[in-house]
Amino acid sequence: MAELYTIKESNIHNKGVYASTFIKKGTDIIQYVGEKITKKESERRAHEWDKEARTKGFGLVYIFELNKRFDIDGNVPNNPAKYINHSCDPNCEAVNMDNEIWIVAKRDIQEGEELSYDYGYDFENYAEHECRCMSDNCIGYIVREEERPRVLELLNA
Repeated sequence: MAELYTIKESNIHNKGVYASTFIKKGTDIIQYVGEKITKKESERRAHEWDKEARTKGFGLVYIFELNKRFDIDGNVPNNPAKYINHSCDPNCEAVNMDNEIWIVAKRDIQEGEELSYDYGYDFENYAEHECRCMSDNCIGYIVREEERPRVLELLNA
């Protein structure tokens, strides 16, 4: 089967993943792979990256919750899914299927369209995660959809 995606430069954030062919809604596009780590190690790495981000002005966190005991650190060379960017109007979603993370098409995706999903960040520390997706639904910060009205309320106060 031909690859459904290609990696190239993105207007959202450096690199992005693009549909190399038409992708039908419900298609499992790519597995998000990486190192399986404990929650304790996950927290340690997240704090380490946060510290680096505050020092250097950027941060790249590739940790996905896998289950109650483990997470996946996708910051490995063989994980092209780590280049899928956040969007406030995503065409994909991350789905946990039997302790594997898959990026699945939420709708039909046209060839050449950038793949994206909602990173689902919490309200806490929303201001530290600027969003550049430029979608009509974008509020300027990466925060899960149900928390966006709260952020808008703060921004408009």
